Amino acid sequence: MQKQSHSLHIYTDGASRGNPGKGGFGVVMMWGNAVKEIAAGYRLTTNNRMELMAVIVALQHLTKKNIPLTIYTDSKYVADSIEKKWVDNWIKTNFKGGKKNKDLWLQYYHLAKDFTIKIKWVKGHADNIYNNRCDELATTAADGNNLLIDEGYENAETINNNLSNTKLNFL
Repeated sequence: MQKQSHSLHIYTDGASRGNPGKGGFGVVMMWGNAVKEIAAGYRLTTNNRMELMAVIVALQHLTKKNIPLTIYTDSKYVADSIEKKWVDNWIKTNFKGGKKNKDLWLQYYHLAKDFTIKIKWVKGHADNIYNNRCDELATTAADGNNLLIDEGYENAETINNNLSNTKLNFL
């Protein structure tokens, strides 16, 4: 009898009401028959930050390392940055040229090295039920009460100055 291999499937989406504006993200994680949903809303952020935050939060919730996982996103920004290795180049050049969302890309980079990640772009607002569920989670979170503060966005200048003075010696 052949041992069945499982892989983790993670669907993510981000949303903002205005750009910048209130925002939120939604995550649906599936492993076999188990499903976990995660969502949070922020008082001031951007759509790209919420798209990336969804991926980061999903990775933060994983307790097992070195497992195969597939991340599905409708964000070309996230999919291309990961698949085309742009983020690796940004890390190597210490984000020369002032790339946006440095704080989040650094978090992603540190988390991602513990996993074998396959990224897949999916068409948003289409017929993918899991992407549509993530969109529902993200927009509901953005419209909710008790919104969180996206410190990286609201304090971006201070954070980026501190990160610029930090040597990236983990390469």
